[in-house]
Amino acid sequence: MTTLRVDIDNKKSEKVVLAVFEALGLNYKIEIASDTDRPLNKKEQMLYDRLKDSFEEIKQHQDGKIKLKTIEEVLSELS
Repeated sequence: MTTLRVDIDNKKSEKVVLAVFEALGLNYKIEIASDTDRPLNKKEQMLYDRLKDSFEEIKQHQDGKIKLKTIEEVLSELS
């Protein structure tokens, strides 16, 4: 038995390839790759780090370890 891996980005091409596989009576398995299969670029990593820090602050607040600013305090800092 031979295994063939085909990466397809185009939905139209995917349908054609699947039709050919079916016409030939071949068994196939579809795996959908996620974006997590690749490393993050710099901007994505910065956003990830900021979100991670924010969720950590929320967890610390919920555990009573820190007190977060109220919306009024945040808005007064911006003006």
